[in-house]
Amino acid sequence: MKRLVRFILLLGWIEKQQCRYQMMNLILMNIFDKNKQRFVLAAWCFLLCSGFIGGLFKKGVERVPLENELEKILRVQIHLDNNDIGPGRLDGRLGQFTHQAVALYNSNYQFKDGSLVAPDNWYYVLRDSDQQVKSLYASYMIRKGDLAQLKHDLPYEPEKQEKYSSLPYRWLRELIAERYHCDERFLQHLNRGRDFRKMKAGETVIVPNVVPFEYEKVPRNHQYPKKAGLSQTHVLIDTKANYAVFYRNQQLIAGFPITAGREKNIPYGKWKVKIMVTTPTFRWDKQMLEEGVRSDTYYTLPAGPNNPVGIIWAGLNKSGIGLHGTRFPDTIGREYSAGCIRFANWDANKLHQLIRPGASVEVR
Repeated sequence: MKRLVRFILLLGWIEKQQCRYQMMNLILMNIFDKNKQRFVLAAWCFLLCSGFIGGLFKKGVERVPLENELEKILRVQIHLDNNDIGPGRLDGRLGQFTHQAVALYNSNYQFKDGSLVAPDNWYYVLRDSDQQVKSLYASYMIRKGDLAQLKHDLPYEPEKQEKYSSLPYRWLRELIAERYHCDERFLQHLNRGRDFRKMKAGETVIVPNVVPFEYEKVPRNHQYPKKAGLSQTHVLIDTKANYAVFYRNQQLIAGFPITAGREKNIPYGKWKVKIMVTTPTFRWDKQMLEEGVRSDTYYTLPAGPNNPVGIIWAGLNKSGIGLHGTRFPDTIGREYSAGCIRFANWDANKLHQLIRPGASVEVR
């Protein structure tokens, strides 16, 4: 069925609309049970390709920005990020996650006449981002505390990392890029000709104008208790689209890109958040990471932004599995995890505002 649907999509859509299948699958799986999803999605694809379903959508579709319209795309990315609909790394490029975030953003729109906003209609997100994001860039002054966090010689081998008291940032560019939710190469692009390795406190750099994530403000070893409302959140993990969507009272409240495990390690099913703790340590066990089975040979890695599980651990009622951050934001959606659900640290930092122990998590 999936092959048939994808074939229909290829026949009916141009390249710029390639993410519509993934997002409609993500939206439909929240409405229908699993047995009905295939039928509904196939019917949706047939009707949409045939042109019969166009009347359901509001007319006046705004075109998708061109690849070279960096500032227009970046403005949308910043707006989505500030509204907890994660577009992935801020880079001014039309990637998979930006398309998916726009489609998810559109799913919140429904008009009095019952019409909807098509997943790839950019009119409303462009309008809203123009209204809410007045400045694309901000100036950030490097602080002494930023430089004090760095440890250039931090090793990569777990047996050596275990001997350290923390796993901080290695480089200033790494720190600032994560703070402002962007790609290191994009940060360098904004500051062309400048060498981050030689920068000193008091110098300023250009960054995306987004709400910053500051690791130093993350509470240390804090365990979050259950909380009314947050403990009733439902998290839907779509391992095919590499996206996590958060619902409360059947209303969309947030969505972020994720990396799921290898197919054999994905914990499909329904689970509950059992524990949430900040700045966790990590039990690095090669056999566990590769085969999903614990061994007696492991290393306990200290906390820090370069800890493999990032800045927070939301453990599920399945041993060794949880929602967590990452030390490598560039890998989100691009590499497999060992079975857990991995978020960029700037998105993982919002988890405590969305879920608490008791929240339900469904992995599909």
